[in-house]
Amino acid sequence: MSEKISNKNIRRWLEISKESLNVNERIRAREVRLIDSNGEQLGVKSHKEAMQIAQTRNLDLVLVAPNAKPPVARIMDYGKYRFEMQKKEKEARKKQRVINVKEVRLTPGIGDHDFETKLKNARKFLEKGDKVKVAVRFRGRAITHKGLGRDVLDRFAEEVKDIAIVEQKPKMEGRNMFMMVAPSTEK
Repeated sequence: MSEKISNKNIRRWLEISKESLNVNERIRAREVRLIDSNGEQLGVKSHKEAMQIAQTRNLDLVLVAPNAKPPVARIMDYGKYRFEMQKKEKEARKKQRVINVKEVRLTPGIGDHDFETKLKNARKFLEKGDKVKVAVRFRGRAITHKGLGRDVLDRFAEEVKDIAIVEQKPKMEGRNMFMMVAPSTEK
């Protein structure tokens, strides 16, 4: 019974072959420095000799350092090695945390109620674990009163200091003054 070959299977095989190391007959070097499955060096051997040693042990010959002089090959179970590497990558992806940067925009003459609303939103973002970029936008002649914008940012930092730390102090960039606030690690 013949197995149906789908485009999906072909694509998966091509992806695996691209990322794989040179194994067995795919090794093009004439001589290799051979390392045993236990980590012991067996010396410099011809490709043919190294293949025979690997085959007698029912293992694969894997090129681990192709740029060395001579290239370094190791005798190992390649399928098991690949499986372990995929397992490690999967674990690393599980532990990885994506940190988003949310933005809260204020104005130099912001009212108390508007300030409280923006503060409440920023607190929500910080509690989720996201960083918050707090920006004060200066419009028109307000740019001449940069101190008012700095006061608003200082007040904001004071209000969230129980759950966050200021990662980047207030700084001007064009017509905006902004600071970065990150959640504190004391949870």
